[in-house]
Amino acid sequence: MKREIRVSEKFLIAGYGLILLFMFVQDWVPLGPLNDIQAIAQENSARELIVVTLIGLVQIVILMVLILCFIGRRYPIWAKIWLIIHPSCIFAGVLMAWWIPYFFGFGAEEKAERYQTMFGNTHSFLPVMHGIVPNTLHTIFHVTLFLCILLTIYISFRDRKRTRS
Repeated sequence: MKREIRVSEKFLIAGYGLILLFMFVQDWVPLGPLNDIQAIAQENSARELIVVTLIGLVQIVILMVLILCFIGRRYPIWAKIWLIIHPSCIFAGVLMAWWIPYFFGFGAEEKAERYQTMFGNTHSFLPVMHGIVPNTLHTIFHVTLFLCILLTIYISFRDRKRTRS
């Protein structure tokens, strides 16, 4: 069967590629005002950073491999479900770690000092709320992840319409 790779699938792979790059460099490679690897190393042991990096990388690689297996073809229902639920669970973690404390203050007290230490010297375009502010690098990651979830939903519904016609 010939593959017909859609533009939406190309954007999806590009989005996850950007997230994979983020996962790899965020705590290890100095990016000027976008991260502060000395501050991150001050709050986390090398072992913790390695484990967190590997967990993030493996999750994104699994998603990308799954997409690449079916790109340009009809995705089986189990793949559609996995490609929506898995990143949605990651995004739920993002909401709990960053956006709920930021907007509503729930859990902000526990996170504020640690976040200030790790991200206080990084660039952010949002105002500080409840003692925390998502920095620019994390905001780009969060928006990209959300767009990947939306693209996957779009591809899933377009896939269904494509098989009907």
